[in-house]
Amino acid sequence: MAIDFRQPDLSRRSLTPPNARFLLTRCIGLCGLLWLYSLQADDSQLSPPIVDGQSPSVTAPAEPTRAEAPPAVPPTQRITIPPTVKDFGATGDGVTDDTAAIQKAVDRGLKPLHFPAGTYRISKTIEIRLDRAGPVSISGDGVARIQMEAAGPALRIIGTHQGTADPQTVTNPIWDRQRSPLIDGIEINGKHGEAGGIELSGTLQATLSRVTIRGVVHAVRLISRNRNVQISECHLYDNRGVGVLMDAVNLHQINIGNSHISYNRQGGVVARDSEIRNLQINGCDIEGNVGDGPLAANVLLDCRRGSVREGAITGCTLQHDHDYNGAANIRMLGASKENTSQVGTFVIGNNVLSDVKTNIHLKYARGVAIQGNTFWEGYDQNILAENCTQLLIGQNLFDRNPDQRDVISKCGIELKECTDCMISGLRMHDVRAKNAALTLESCSWCIINNCMITDSGETLVELQKCDNCRLFACVFRAPHNSIWTKRVRVTGGHDNIVSDDSR
Repeated sequence: MAIDFRQPDLSRRSLTPPNARFLLTRCIGLCGLLWLYSLQADDSQLSPPIVDGQSPSVTAPAEPTRAEAPPAVPPTQRITIPPTVKDFGATGDGVTDDTAAIQKAVDRGLKPLHFPAGTYRISKTIEIRLDRAGPVSISGDGVARIQMEAAGPALRIIGTHQGTADPQTVTNPIWDRQRSPLIDGIEINGKHGEAGGIELSGTLQATLSRVTIRGVVHAVRLISRNRNVQISECHLYDNRGVGVLMDAVNLHQINIGNSHISYNRQGGVVARDSEIRNLQINGCDIEGNVGDGPLAANVLLDCRRGSVREGAITGCTLQHDHDYNGAANIRMLGASKENTSQVGTFVIGNNVLSDVKTNIHLKYARGVAIQGNTFWEGYDQNILAENCTQLLIGQNLFDRNPDQRDVISKCGIELKECTDCMISGLRMHDVRAKNAALTLESCSWCIINNCMITDSGETLVELQKCDNCRLFACVFRAPHNSIWTKRVRVTGGHDNIVSDDSR
């Protein structure tokens, strides 16, 4: 069958009514869409809506201006910028003397006393009397520097609290106007030979946080009477005096934590001529705060006049510098052999101590527990205790740091004229002390037990002129290719017992 490939003649076919209606509907729909698009492109062409059968009047839009003003912000949404010291005339330009402007802001009651970014030169101490100023907060957000160019502290906070930390002694006026003065996020830089940092007197719950102080005499100085002081996350660095000085102060409850206290020439944390209870030093890096002299120390509690009891030094790194005579990491000095109660009731635990003449020096101290520390590079001794009583020297590690390559530090332990002490669980290695790794001289009623001393010379333990001392359950090991003359040497004294397992 033949196939007809000719195209049909569509021109001869008539459109049926249904097809015509379909095309007409499509055209009307397309026109409607084009009309809607045109209205969206130009909102001004939209007619006002019919509401309740009525058409509201239409106001023609105003002709646009070159710069349209922003719409007004409702009062509830407006952002208010609080005033700062610059609103009282301070410039923070590092050139102008801003002393009068800052003091004016204090006297006018600016709260908080906020310093925007800048360098604020002052030629006189900014003094804040809490009974007049009320609660105080000084802040700089870490970008403001106060540059002290005169003698005296840059900031002096004075309160009038004469009670204790007991709430019953805190009067309503003191609590309402003087509670918790705060200094946060400020740098103080000294540009005068006698410039100081911050001085606190008569305060209750003063808090210093994120403060950096450099180039002054004493960075933070507490005098007279204070209660419940907090110093945290601060950098007290490169000052001519002390990092934190408790100077002839009656002080209960002070926490110094998570701070970097270093290269202050006269000590890191120092208490002298004071009455202090509850001193906590935790989690700090305290280093290089020594100078020549018998009292040089990273932490010095000088209680020859005064007392410091009930406290702890824990979780700190204390180090540097063995080149200075008498340098110690921790030094506690009491009143006399007859009065050992002025300094003590203290815990020294979980610290790392190194690179000084004596890591821990105790004299006329009572009730000090030394536990869980790591020692190296005690160039004269790791521990020296003189005329002390009730000491507990527990599990501590005495070793050499392979990073330092030190071969000359002696690293021994010496107790002189001490009574009622216990030495237990020491781990000592490679001690090079002159006499013995562990020496007790003129001591009485002391116990040494469960210690392990290895590779530490010909004599490991020496008792000189001791009475009623006991040594037992210790493990000793001679250095390689060395011949012991005596593991335990006892000279003089009476009623001492050395068990066979420790000979």
